[in-house]
Amino acid sequence: MRKELGILIMLIVMCVVVSAVNPNFLSATNLQNNARLIGMFGIFGIGTGVVIMTGGIDLSVGSVFALFGILLTYMLTKWHWPWPLAIVVTLAGTALLGLFHGLLVTKVKIQPFLVTLCGLLFYRGLARYIADDQSRGFGYCEGFENLQTLTTGKLLGVPMPFIFLLVIAFIMWVVIHKSVYGRYLFAVGRNEEATLFSGINTTRVITGAYVICTFLAGVSAILFAFYTNSIAPSSHGNFYELYGIAAAVLGGCSLRGGQGSVIGILIGTTLILVLRNLVNLLGIPSSLDFAMLGIVILIGVIVDQVLQRRGGKGLHRS
Repeated sequence: MRKELGILIMLIVMCVVVSAVNPNFLSATNLQNNARLIGMFGIFGIGTGVVIMTGGIDLSVGSVFALFGILLTYMLTKWHWPWPLAIVVTLAGTALLGLFHGLLVTKVKIQPFLVTLCGLLFYRGLARYIADDQSRGFGYCEGFENLQTLTTGKLLGVPMPFIFLLVIAFIMWVVIHKSVYGRYLFAVGRNEEATLFSGINTTRVITGAYVICTFLAGVSAILFAFYTNSIAPSSHGNFYELYGIAAAVLGGCSLRGGQGSVIGILIGTTLILVLRNLVNLLGIPSSLDFAMLGIVILIGVIVDQVLQRRGGKGLHRS
């Protein structure tokens, strides 16, 4: 909780600084744009955090955005499927990818880094092949205007992606912090072998984490697809998995596993996007976005190392 409080104070200070440097930060349009982005990034950031809590990692999220963004355009504009069916297939497909990742990690005993790195390459290549390496979009969304409104519209002035984030965050807060599965999740992250010997099915716990991760990535994939309305298979979602990892690490998730919170991930996501917004408002070249992201991840890892050492010293003294 101390780490979440620290990052919250950092976020508040950052917002004050940004608003002082450029008053446009507090404009209604800018706040709505930020809320929309926080919603889209926050949803898959929570999923990434769940995997990290088990001591794993998922590097394939950005490529999942590209693959299912392309498939969604085909389902709606080329194959003319009813949009509810297209959404169900998209979410079910991403969840099955998570199941596949989880089984490779738990049953075949392949390192999560390698499993999802292969997914990153394969899904991106498959997206480029399906789309013939051409950008695809939804045009004027004829026949599925309701879906467009649902994904890009507003409710009482609040962007729909942010509302989806609030709903999903509440559900995941209950699952992670108030359920038996959540306790098992942290136990596996702290010591998988001891958790297994205590009678807990660690295979189900870890596999479930990967299913949650890719399912939430599927939700974000739908939102990003309609937000851009132009999916370039070679670049759509490129490196977005790093935003999820950075948000989770900044929000208190230890890369060793066994730690993290939904609220912390939300704060971490918001901080990263406020920093990104600051880059735009100050006219700093957007090419520095990833340099900034790298620094953010490094800071998060350093803080995690410091807290781990202090915790270890305290335990040793006691």
